[in-house]
Amino acid sequence: MNVKDVDVAIIGTGTAGMAAYRAAKAFTNKIALIEAGEYGTTCARVGCMPSKLLIAAAEATHHARQANTFGIDVSGIKVDGAKVLERVRSERDRFVGFVIEAVEGFDADHKVKGYARFVDDNTLLIDDHTQIKAKRIVIATGSRPHFADLFYNAGERLLINDDVFELDALPKSLAVFGPGVIGLELGQALSRLGVEVKVFGRSGSLAGFQDPEIKNYAKATFNKEFLLDLDTELKRISKLDDGVEVEYINEQGLSVTESFEYILAATGRKANLDNLNLSLTSLVLDDSGTPIFDEKTLQTSCDHIFIAGDANAFIPLLHEAADEGKTAGANAGRYPDVQAGLRRAGIAVAFTDPQIASMGLTLAQIELAYGDNFAVGEVSFEGQGRSRVMAKNQGMLKVYGDKHSGEFLGAEMFGPAAEHVAHLLSWAIQQKLTVADILEMPFYHPVIEEGVRTAFRDLASNLNVSLVPHH
Repeated sequence: MNVKDVDVAIIGTGTAGMAAYRAAKAFTNKIALIEAGEYGTTCARVGCMPSKLLIAAAEATHHARQANTFGIDVSGIKVDGAKVLERVRSERDRFVGFVIEAVEGFDADHKVKGYARFVDDNTLLIDDHTQIKAKRIVIATGSRPHFADLFYNAGERLLINDDVFELDALPKSLAVFGPGVIGLELGQALSRLGVEVKVFGRSGSLAGFQDPEIKNYAKATFNKEFLLDLDTELKRISKLDDGVEVEYINEQGLSVTESFEYILAATGRKANLDNLNLSLTSLVLDDSGTPIFDEKTLQTSCDHIFIAGDANAFIPLLHEAADEGKTAGANAGRYPDVQAGLRRAGIAVAFTDPQIASMGLTLAQIELAYGDNFAVGEVSFEGQGRSRVMAKNQGMLKVYGDKHSGEFLGAEMFGPAAEHVAHLLSWAIQQKLTVADILEMPFYHPVIEEGVRTAFRDLASNLNVSLVPHH
């Protein structure tokens, strides 16, 4: 058996692991970078990039079908599912290639292939071929789709998001379980490409919406395109020769039995921690089996072990994984000089149509921290000028501010160009701008951002503070 002694061992080469490696390398050259699977991040291989490619094809189809709104006749629209999926895979492989190229540029002596398991707090066994003694360790093992055992009854008719992009052709019908970001993005995209789609939830939640008015608006909007049932009790899944039979109780309390060609399980993700033998370490774990850690330093209860990215399930987004990886890697490299890393203003986007975005503190966080001492401003995009010009006039934005200081705290949006609005507003939050500061900013005419100004004017009218910029 090979034996390696290193200063830093990093488990995983996804977004967090790669960032951790680069950061640790600034402090030491005695590193083990361990990977069990193929190189290439979740985002590039099966996540954000291939899903956006599928969404782009769906948007092209939808725009062509909606052209008559503008007096333009586009006849004979035909979706070639095989070609759509070919482009998705081709472009996906290009993005993955960039990641692989980056990893290939890492020092070959640092890379170790195989599954890592803890033997004790400082020892890792890689398969049965290598033992690594590490002074510090970064856990960056990522996550995987997670669903109930009942879904296995579908056999090969069960899809997870990884599988969708490997299909040779688009399915005729699909039941999507899980109305989170993944389920909604893929469900709407496939629906617009001609697949008969129904999306089911069980707890009433929808894509992380916290404002009930915006959530109900979004639900009604999506239901115009495909069935979206947020309160389903799944009773049975049975495999058929040519598909899957699903029995469920719908939100009206009625028992329904339907058949679909495939089902997609998009009910959540689980951190890849269960095969690490964490029980052999002195790590303190929470109820879900995740090591308890400091959100600023990524340091666990075992102070030379750090955890970053989807493995800690704190904020499972690519840019957060990159930041966390950098923090964990740097702290592992310079240990025991452990420092707080960068935590940016919150920003999350779903690429549905209309798009979904949240910025800064969530409504629940604001209610907990401020009680009744916050105010709300809102705007509807139904009558907003630029949105109507583009026939994108659906949705609403709500912005939240401290009643007494006038500081902008957070926002939630379902509407056009939310991916761009989200950046503007998250930057404002990170700069700790007040409502008065924001209303002094330039707003061109006619643009969607004029709706942002309308929302902040509404917020300003509900504050207990004079509108004096703080500069």
